[in-house]
Amino acid sequence: MALITEAYTEEPKTAAANAPEQVAVLGAGSWGTALAVLLAHNRHSVRLWARDALLIDRLTAERENKQYLPDISLPEDVLPTSSLQDALTNASVVVFAVPCGAVRAVARQAAVFLSADANANSSEVLLISAAKGLEERTGLRMSQVLAEIVGSPERIVALSGPNLAVEIAQGMPSASVAASVNIAAAYAVQRLFSCQASPTFRVYTGQDVIGVELGGAIKNAIAIGAGVSDGLGYGDNSKAALMTRGLTEAMRLGTTLGADSATFLGLSGIGDLIATGASRLSRNYRVGFALGQGRTLGDILLELGQVAEGVPTTHVLCELAERAGVEMPLCFALRALLHENHPAPELIRALMLRPPKQED
Repeated sequence: MALITEAYTEEPKTAAANAPEQVAVLGAGSWGTALAVLLAHNRHSVRLWARDALLIDRLTAERENKQYLPDISLPEDVLPTSSLQDALTNASVVVFAVPCGAVRAVARQAAVFLSADANANSSEVLLISAAKGLEERTGLRMSQVLAEIVGSPERIVALSGPNLAVEIAQGMPSASVAASVNIAAAYAVQRLFSCQASPTFRVYTGQDVIGVELGGAIKNAIAIGAGVSDGLGYGDNSKAALMTRGLTEAMRLGTTLGADSATFLGLSGIGDLIATGASRLSRNYRVGFALGQGRTLGDILLELGQVAEGVPTTHVLCELAERAGVEMPLCFALRALLHENHPAPELIRALMLRPPKQED
């Protein structure tokens, strides 16, 4: 596989696309399906995996993911499969697009077929983490989980940005960040997604993996808060203040954990927060909106039918903040709302009554 070994060693002057690659996209939810469609449009051969055999049967027969991404046709180069071995055989790129809570289990299963015994080129397979969140039990970022199980951080890339799945699949102009400790791997992902014929997805590169992943995780929690604000009938002032202070909390925790503060002002930080905190397409926003209207979290998640990563992530963020001694009053209030059944109006009142301070 030549993606990394032939990747740019310095920032490319142009985003020349790679030759077609064999890509395994693990996870056939809305995001995984959108990425599969995008990669197939870029001339790559894609195997889209899900453990749900019934879902795969429907994808194969209907050539559309009516459950998670309706009205988007699957290109011919997307092959749905429920066999992880089939998905990974000869794959030069593996995209992990399952919910954060499933990444460890799927990575363990995938490791069997990505081992040196099963794949002579296993050390060259490019691993892309497309999940946004933190592992509940450990607080680890997704690239850390993958590094523990599948491969070296040198070939793991975090992909994150303001990327609502349906807009990506519809071909609306979008941008994202590919971050890796190995800049050659980040450039390889940039080239993987570059398409001169239909340039709808622009990828920037970076090496601040901590900042990119934390930005993608924290914005999910803040987006719930933005939805709550709208669900309560508050105005744009309220939501703007909430999102801005939420970004401040993200930067505060991120820099304490080793991130560059500037990362949070880019696509994977404020960019993702704007998209997720202001769009009805965002699952996290919809959860917050329904909570603001007085519905129970259990009923909301049951109706949603998909994972809203901000719900478990909020709890993990608060634990990380407590261990690090970082002040995150907004995230703590969201934890009280989501996991301790505190009424939203009371929590907002308490936030407004906090002692006056200088803006930081």
